[in-house]
Amino acid sequence: MHLTQTHEEIRDLVRKVVDNDINPYADQWEEQMIFPAHELFGKLGALGLLGVSREERWGGLGLDYSYSVIVAEELGRVRCPAVSMAIGVQTDMCTPALAAFGSDELKAEFLAPSIAGQLVGCVGVSEVGAGSDVASIRTTARKDGDDYVIRGEKMWITNGMQADWMCCLCNTSEGKPHQNKSLIIVPMDAKGVERSKKLHKLGMWSSDTAQIYLDDVRVPQRNLVGGEGFGFMMQMAQFQEERLWGAANVIKGLETVIQDTIDYTGQRMIFGKPVLHNQVVHFRLAELQTEVEALRALVYRATELYVAEREAGNLQASNEVVKLASMAKLKAGRLAREVADACLQYWGGMGFMWESPVARFFRDGRLISIGAGADEVMLGIIAKLMGTLPKRG
Repeated sequence: MHLTQTHEEIRDLVRKVVDNDINPYADQWEEQMIFPAHELFGKLGALGLLGVSREERWGGLGLDYSYSVIVAEELGRVRCPAVSMAIGVQTDMCTPALAAFGSDELKAEFLAPSIAGQLVGCVGVSEVGAGSDVASIRTTARKDGDDYVIRGEKMWITNGMQADWMCCLCNTSEGKPHQNKSLIIVPMDAKGVERSKKLHKLGMWSSDTAQIYLDDVRVPQRNLVGGEGFGFMMQMAQFQEERLWGAANVIKGLETVIQDTIDYTGQRMIFGKPVLHNQVVHFRLAELQTEVEALRALVYRATELYVAEREAGNLQASNEVVKLASMAKLKAGRLAREVADACLQYWGGMGFMWESPVARFFRDGRLISIGAGADEVMLGIIAKLMGTLPKRG
């Protein structure tokens, strides 16, 4: 992927925002288990960072997706990864389908103010019995006059306590599970929406994650994104950007943990010499950094192909993009666990302390192998596209 001066200018802009508006508050937001989404998103929106690859017509910068990947990568320097994840939900998880398939009326009402940072969005897909298995969701939307009446429950919803709207996946018919779903925009102040509670997670503390009940929530049928029955397809398309974004986002986080470990082990003395001077330590850190660079190359390759296809007018990702995005997401999750565990070991007792940066990454990074499809789902997708899955029957 060829990086232009514009890529570097955007990277520098994100770096300044991270250093000035996020990292100084990381510990505070972790302790409070929430960050001021509207305030921060307002700042990001004013800088154009919430709509880098969205149309200028709706307030975006009109750049291709490679610029979004650079934003995601640089946000990996955030010292509370939950905040960068929440930003990614706004930019690349709840808005892609709306931007690609939504009506102009819906875009004006929800997309444009989200790009400006005036509204906070969330994705309503996962349920208690349907996380990675999206086809098994049970939330329904039935027609009544000019409205949909939505009933169900959504779980593990990032930004859920502060969101103004949800891109909600619902069953709109009794048909086959891959053909009976639709994406519907649900205003979170609608009657019947209940934010049951803020969930207490293993990590990602500074991001609010909610359980949300939808009790006969009435929304106009014009809030349908694209065509009825195409929700599963559109959500799968959203997943490609989500997985690429997530893989890109972890890169700088991994590099930061490695550098923190270099700094710490360079000062930590054992048996009269710095821990870093042991060959087993500096060789292992060199090996891990090599793995991170390989992940970056995979993300950049997948992004380059995805951008080329979009420029050719293909809104649906090809099998090759799906395979590469799934590989990148799989590798990112596995590497996050490997790097966090290896580096924590070199910190000794300090690594086991709750407040140490390597311990925070150990907790936060574990989500990467679960969200947007678990490792096992990624392996299934890759195997299918390799032609190695056994045939049914």
